[in-house]
Amino acid sequence: MRDGRVVIGGSTGFMGQYLLPRLRAAGREVVTISRSGADLGWDDQAAIDRAVDGAALVIGLAGKSVNCRYTPANRAAIFASRLHTTASLGTAISRAIEPPALWVNSSTATIYRHAEDRPMTESSGEIGTGFSVEVAKAWEAALYAEDLPATRRVALRSAIVLGHGGVLGPLKNLARIGLGGAQHDGPWPISRARRRAGTAHLRGAGHGRQRFSWVHVEDVARIIDFLEETDSLEGAVNAAAPNPVDNTEFMATVRRALGVRFGPPMPRWMLELGAIGIRTETELILKSRWVLPEKLTRAGFEFRYPTLEPAIRESFDVAPA
Repeated sequence: MRDGRVVIGGSTGFMGQYLLPRLRAAGREVVTISRSGADLGWDDQAAIDRAVDGAALVIGLAGKSVNCRYTPANRAAIFASRLHTTASLGTAISRAIEPPALWVNSSTATIYRHAEDRPMTESSGEIGTGFSVEVAKAWEAALYAEDLPATRRVALRSAIVLGHGGVLGPLKNLARIGLGGAQHDGPWPISRARRRAGTAHLRGAGHGRQRFSWVHVEDVARIIDFLEETDSLEGAVNAAAPNPVDNTEFMATVRRALGVRFGPPMPRWMLELGAIGIRTETELILKSRWVLPEKLTRAGFEFRYPTLEPAIRESFDVAPA
């Protein structure tokens, strides 16, 4: 980890709250930006400009959670929350007398297509289609919208991030009440409106065979450290552990860590009704995300959590097996 000021845009989310104490414990000055509860607000561009000028590292994490129903209003908010904040950071860097050496901006491994046949890497991965992919493409385009010759830029294509809370909280509760089985894809009627909007998951892998790429939050933090120290890395970088699993194995690992013996499979019709009830989308669990960290592996990065079970157990504060 290098020295110098760090500016975190989107500091109040899961990743921002993990990075903030870690960076400060390392002795770094950190300036946070968020809609509330931060040093600066997104509506104060002049203050953002001052914070970024002379900073060593800018980290962009802002964006409305995709864990919601993809209504027109939510879709607009998902786009706006990413594009406006990324543009604000880009503007500040473009105005800086001493621009930061590195800008790491969030992206998502969801940018790749539903993959059952082979893993997606930065060099050979195929970009998918649909609403979530369009969000990711626009987010990355915003990162590169400004001419910033003095600043290296990385679009961090993160897989599902594991850690205390986050996506594992609801799954932990479901497993404990006996609903921690694999999520099975299957037939489900899709309206024309959802097809046009690209917001419906089209039937894919059955019997819980959809791939599940993941990364532990500590490794994401360590990846950012590694990016600062490795000047050759730029562009899209997959933040995903090197050993993805399928959905069946993932849910079995969750149950095993919690000491839950059994969890019946959850058919698609049940998942769809449940998603409507809790205001989310089944794409988040049914899309096959098969992603490998090609660039990081070739550059010599070593994951602290390369396999799933230790990552799950640490996230649940459960002793190693």
